[in-house]
Amino acid sequence: MSASGVRARIRAEMTEEIKAVALRHLASEGANLSLRAVARDLGMASSAVYRYFASRDELLTALIIDAYDAVGEAAEQAGAAAGPPLDRLLAVASAIRDWALAQPHRWALIYGTPVPGYAAPKDTVGPGIRVPLLIGHLLMEAYQAGELDLGAPLTGRFAEELTPVAADLGPGIPVRVLASTFALYFQLCGAISGELFGQLANSIEDDRRGFFEFQIRGAASAAGLAVPPP
Repeated sequence: MSASGVRARIRAEMTEEIKAVALRHLASEGANLSLRAVARDLGMASSAVYRYFASRDELLTALIIDAYDAVGEAAEQAGAAAGPPLDRLLAVASAIRDWALAQPHRWALIYGTPVPGYAAPKDTVGPGIRVPLLIGHLLMEAYQAGELDLGAPLTGRFAEELTPVAADLGPGIPVRVLASTFALYFQLCGAISGELFGQLANSIEDDRRGFFEFQIRGAASAAGLAVPPP
């Protein structure tokens, strides 16, 4: 391997090590991330960490992109299985929930309280829309197969706002499918966050997975999918 290749490998390994330590800080301290604290845990001078990440925000962005890509990958793997759209949607939702419960600090980073003073750059958009795009793809499949009831035409200013968005995404995408995609995505995120952040305490303890599926089935029905009794 050339000298430049060795340097690139070492840099990549160090970058991953910095992110791993930063994730441990997120797990224990939330998004109150300090490059100095990360450097201290690595036994490095803080100036050395700045060679890899120019600021706390740059490190946060890298962690956010990684988290979006990780949950997106989990969702896409679940959605790739054969089966009707409802079954695949339930599998996708379950995979996202499992990922969130296994890594609550990473879920909180991307779906929790915004980090004060941090503004996400455009680099986060692509990874961030992997899950809603997947949901939209499943709903479009159902629509094209005649398995999605669009119901009455949408009215209201929000429907007007979504019309050019649907057109930008591709020809033939009904505004109702786009609206249902957003609604289902937000209900999915809300159901997981509610469970993760303690809103089910002292109410549902033994079968939270069952309650989660109940919520997603309701959201799928509202989107227009035929949902048989469980």
